[in-house]
Amino acid sequence: MRRDLDVRLLDPEASTSAADRARLLAPQLKALSDPNRLHLLLLLAEGPRSVRELTELSGMGQTLVSHHLAPLREQGLVTVTPQGRSNVYSMCCEALAGPVRLLATLAALTPEGAEACCAP
Repeated sequence: MRRDLDVRLLDPEASTSAADRARLLAPQLKALSDPNRLHLLLLLAEGPRSVRELTELSGMGQTLVSHHLAPLREQGLVTVTPQGRSNVYSMCCEALAGPVRLLATLAALTPEGAEACCAP
C-alpha cells in the first residue's frame, strides 16, 4: 500500500473515522475486483515474477498482463524492480500477501473455501 494510506488504515489509534478509512480503501479494493488482476496478485503472493512469467502462468497475453498490472501498481499493491531487460513484480508487502491467500481459500468455488465456510 502507499505509505500515506498505510498508517491511516492500519493504525487502530488513528483518528480516522470508519467512513474515511472506507473512502481511502475503496480504490484499492476496486483494483482488486477484476478477476484478471486478482489472478495476477495471487501469482505474486507466491513470490516475485517477471512479466514473462506472469504471462506464461496466467495464460494472458503480455499486453493484457501489463494492462492489469498498471492499476495494481498505481494503487501501491505491487512494486516493480527493473532487472536487466525485464521488470520483476512483487507484492507491496507480506502483510498483503497473507490476506490475499486467505481470501482465495475462502472462495466458494475452491474446495478449501467450500470446506471452510460455504458448505450448505
